[in-house]
Amino acid sequence: MQFTVSARGKQAAQPIQQFIKKNYRDIPLEQIDSFFGFTEACTLYGGRFFASTELSRYDIRSLYTMNINLRLPLTNHHASAQEYEKTRPFLEKYHRPGNSLIITNDDLAGWLRQDFPDYRLEASVIKNINSLEKVEAAFMIYDTVILPMASNNDEDLLKSIDRKKDITLFANAGCALTCPSKICYPSISQANKTGDYSLFRCSQKLKDRNIIGMFDFDLDYLQSLGFERFKLLRPRQGKMTGF
Repeated sequence: MQFTVSARGKQAAQPIQQFIKKNYRDIPLEQIDSFFGFTEACTLYGGRFFASTELSRYDIRSLYTMNINLRLPLTNHHASAQEYEKTRPFLEKYHRPGNSLIITNDDLAGWLRQDFPDYRLEASVIKNINSLEKVEAAFMIYDTVILPMASNNDEDLLKSIDRKKDITLFANAGCALTCPSKICYPSISQANKTGDYSLFRCSQKLKDRNIIGMFDFDLDYLQSLGFERFKLLRPRQGKMTGF
């Protein structure tokens, strides 16, 4: 069982070793495949607002020393060829075997595949790949695929997937598990382009839903089905959703 774990909300000044001890002390280091979070600013970020660096250069060197990889959430819905060219120095800095890029935009995935072959490309949960047809189509572009949180409860889908070892499932879930629209993601994509955080939108005020807070999945059962890769969120204060 391997985990990719969240550095979201981490302060850059806090050493990564201290962060792991406080937040992930129950997970053996050899089971942590990678950390995902923000390094320096990049307009291709999505999923969460970029406010500041979460993983410093010291943190990244330390992770490499511990044989833990870096995953960059380049999950912005929008990516132009011109913008991509401007981000080449950023992409070159972290380009090495083992490191991953989480992608929503298929055009961006194609450019990255051609120019930065050592990155592992992962289809983001934001793509809402929730059927076998979508899974198989995603594997035409991506190395690995993150399924939505709700797919953990779709036993028929989980059993139908052949490439289970290339699937990432959520180890725990936050508000996205019951969200009916997920309008936050495209609004965050726009905000990370412009820096205007007032663009943020959330369906909590628009549609009624049952928000159950943070929820842990049965990993032993999911592993018994053949899945080995899991994404672990860090609960936010109040434990209604995760970083």
